[in-house]
Amino acid sequence: MNIPQSNKKRVIIIGGGFAGIALAKKLKNKNLQVVLLDKHNYHTFQPLLYQVATGGLEAGSIAYPIRKVMQGCEDFYFRLTSVKEIDTNAQKVISEIGDLHYDFLVIATGSKTNYFGNKEIERNSMSMKTIPQALNIRSLILENFEQAVLTKNQSDREALINFVLVGGGPTGVELAGALAEMKKAILQKDYPDLDIQKMQINLIQSGDRILNTMSVESSNASEAFLESLGVKIWKNVRVTNYDGRIISTNSDLTFDSATVIWTAGVQGAAISGLDVNSLVERVERIKVNQFNQVKGYDNIFAIGDIASMESELYPQGHPMMAQPAIQQGNLLGENLWRLVNGQNMKPFEYNDKGSMATIGRNKAVVDLPKYHFNGVFAWFVWMFVHLFSLIGFKNKAVVFLNWVYNYIRFDREGRLIIRPYKKRSFTTFTSDEV
Repeated sequence: MNIPQSNKKRVIIIGGGFAGIALAKKLKNKNLQVVLLDKHNYHTFQPLLYQVATGGLEAGSIAYPIRKVMQGCEDFYFRLTSVKEIDTNAQKVISEIGDLHYDFLVIATGSKTNYFGNKEIERNSMSMKTIPQALNIRSLILENFEQAVLTKNQSDREALINFVLVGGGPTGVELAGALAEMKKAILQKDYPDLDIQKMQINLIQSGDRILNTMSVESSNASEAFLESLGVKIWKNVRVTNYDGRIISTNSDLTFDSATVIWTAGVQGAAISGLDVNSLVERVERIKVNQFNQVKGYDNIFAIGDIASMESELYPQGHPMMAQPAIQQGNLLGENLWRLVNGQNMKPFEYNDKGSMATIGRNKAVVDLPKYHFNGVFAWFVWMFVHLFSLIGFKNKAVVFLNWVYNYIRFDREGRLIIRPYKKRSFTTFTSDEV
């Protein structure tokens, strides 16, 4: 990897997400050699991915170069690579560009989409965890409308403009709201020769309410907002299969759709090499103690979505959101410095600052530790928090101007098929009808 030898202790951080970046910034100019590895050279602000997927923002406005984040840091190195394995005996990381020895290793690889072992759903549906995936969704949505204009077959046309979102968490709810806004104000202008009223937006939730990690008040308000926008919500329905055209469920209910976006679950993006007893089954999260040390290892840590720190309040680990990741990264930065200097580490205590979700124009829900509110004020709070959390002044300015323009003009100018996306799965659309 061409990392110079040093007398300093070497800290390797795998992953440049919220947790990894927070840790790297905390270790800035400490008497440590810090090496950050990631398969992308940028940090992604994931909470706004859905706006990229629906044409509200361009990808560059929610991404920020990792090297620029860490400019001016002494003895800091970034390498663009994917990590294949961890050799815990030799204390080295094995990557696509070579091996590197570590004194301290921090795993901050985040999460990936969980399909619960259903390979056909994984093959035929779309996920949205990265910028390339969000751009693929944007291209597919627009391509389906272009195809719907051409086909004369009514069932094919309706399947092309029928959107199914599986999972009623924040991502599914926000995507549903954004698509409904497009249907209401944009698509009927772009495609006057299509009956846009036949466009369907279906949100499928396996539980008895959407946003089930938030308060009942927020869940009910979100459901009312979505229904007012024309979104069909299907609760207590579990998707069992999707062949690229027909969605099967655990009931007699089926859907005919060319676009299924899977937001029904996530799991840790684990790396091979750790003791299997260190992993939580099914969700692939790494078991850590109160100092974020991986169980069974003294010098290996895990933070963010990949880490499962079980406690009385959080028996299944902390929620897989940005705030726990940032807080764990910040504290671990202090604790590593304490460890190097022979001091005791501080245990992690999560400060729950609340959660929020936006459903569309002037519609959002906010849960604070003692208060719950929704509507226009919640929408402004949501915008302020997300704008403030973006990295880089330019990104903040670009996103703010885009939001102002979109609000005034009721438009989304990012409706561009920059790189056409071809589904890997087969479809049964009748080309002879075009």
